[in-house]
Amino acid sequence: MTSAPGPVRLVGPVELGRPNALRGILREPAAVLLAGDLVVIPTETVYGLAARPDLPEATARVFAAKRRPRGLSLPVLASSADEAWSLGSRTPEAGRLAAAFWPGPLTLVMARTDRSRPWDLGERPESIAVRVPDHPVARALLQLTGPLAVTSANISGQPPAQRPDDLIAVFGDQVAIYVIAARGSPPGGGRPSTVVDLTPATPRILRQGAISAEEVGGVLGDSLPRRNR
Repeated sequence: MTSAPGPVRLVGPVELGRPNALRGILREPAAVLLAGDLVVIPTETVYGLAARPDLPEATARVFAAKRRPRGLSLPVLASSADEAWSLGSRTPEAGRLAAAFWPGPLTLVMARTDRSRPWDLGERPESIAVRVPDHPVARALLQLTGPLAVTSANISGQPPAQRPDDLIAVFGDQVAIYVIAARGSPPGGGRPSTVVDLTPATPRILRQGAISAEEVGGVLGDSLPRRNR
């Protein structure tokens, strides 16, 4: 069950330097997410539209609010590499990339595990895109909720919204709570994560973002084919 839309709620600006205080501030957004509603959260790349990944009605609300085609599956954020491996099957390449870039702006597409296989994240039921974010608010929230389906806070095909007023203008009361970072916008300046697909025999870059293809290739020891997405 989810709550009916109500007045727009802002939490923040959230100060980043007090971990214990963060957990207290984030208890209400965590409860809202666990109930199946949508919350906007800051990450080190862009603001994200977040929902419980294991509730199909919650992920359906993300697709609807963002007007996102179901062919673009929703990525998932995890609080740690260990939690990420409970969602996506760890390969040697995944382990090396995670050691080099997690927490941080690198999304790995992996085969699903038994835990994530039932989740309705889009039209690719065999794979899952997972990232461990490097942002204290996102990490603290994930520790309260478990993994979250999180995609950039924008209408699909448009630039991510960066300011609180812009976020509210995009989503209004479709989002129950907007969690705002202390600086007002994510410190990454709006650059998305780099996405590496590890499901084929040869890994490939689906999207180059904050981490370059050369950096990824340096860890994997070869040159990676790229495909824009």
